[in-house]
Amino acid sequence: MSVRLGNVRKKIWKFSTLYLMMLPGVAYLLINNYLPMYGITIAFKDINFAKGIWGSDWNGMQNFKFLFSSSDAYLITRNTILYNAAFIVIGTIVGVGTAIFLNEIKNKLAVKFYQSVLLLPYLISMVLVSYLVYSLLSVNVGFMNKTILPALGIDPVSWYNEPKYWPFILVIVNLWKGIGFSCVVFLAAIIGINKDYYEAAMLDGASKWQQIRKITIPLIAPIVIMMTMLSIGRIFYSDFGLFYQVPMNSGALFSTTNVIDTYVFRALMQLGDIGMSAAAGLYQSVVGFILVILSNYAVRKFSKDNALF
Repeated sequence: MSVRLGNVRKKIWKFSTLYLMMLPGVAYLLINNYLPMYGITIAFKDINFAKGIWGSDWNGMQNFKFLFSSSDAYLITRNTILYNAAFIVIGTIVGVGTAIFLNEIKNKLAVKFYQSVLLLPYLISMVLVSYLVYSLLSVNVGFMNKTILPALGIDPVSWYNEPKYWPFILVIVNLWKGIGFSCVVFLAAIIGINKDYYEAAMLDGASKWQQIRKITIPLIAPIVIMMTMLSIGRIFYSDFGLFYQVPMNSGALFSTTNVIDTYVFRALMQLGDIGMSAAAGLYQSVVGFILVILSNYAVRKFSKDNALF
């Protein structure tokens, strides 16, 4: 036993510098991620501000019953899953296609320019994006109502009062903002493909489309699948700025823009119902945790079977 303790002390002393460098990260993880977990108890309490959070009475599963007995639980769950599913599918297809097109451009300066243009929206704050969208869709001064629709002979549309348009608007905005990042990831995978494959295919008379279909797509498929699985792990989480800032928090659009993240925020800020918002947040976290574990298992199994790592 003493020999083991001595070996442990030697290892700690040997790597003491690395442990010291690790301390800030560990402290941040504990303070930001683990200490707040004690707040889970709020989801099971009837919060009374006079008694305080810890002095409030326990109410068991009443907050969850109230949440799931209303139509809100189905609505926010449906919106969260369907939007994220659309983001994953459309974003992956467009990201791979854009990366393939960029790889076919031989002018290096042009490639860098296009990459910068595509990546720029990813670096813009969602608050700024919301005002860009507003300048496009504003009822009185928007570019769509003032220029595009009159040119097509269509009457102006009150975009912020019409829920039916927003599934398409949000998907387009998310695609425009995020395509640059996914494109860079897939382009890096394409650049890593051995050029000998393409040279051999050209010698056999393969067309460009055949090279893409038979070489490029199969060889980057492991990266595409891995990125998709990682995205599925966060399918219960949404971009708060996209669903809250871009629709300008319009109540008329809640049926198509309300997701779990925005619901929790509104329940807390507008209704003042801490217990129900905590219950919704816990519901999101538990299901998200399960999906992360399952997607992590799937990624590990897939990477093992296909020798990715």
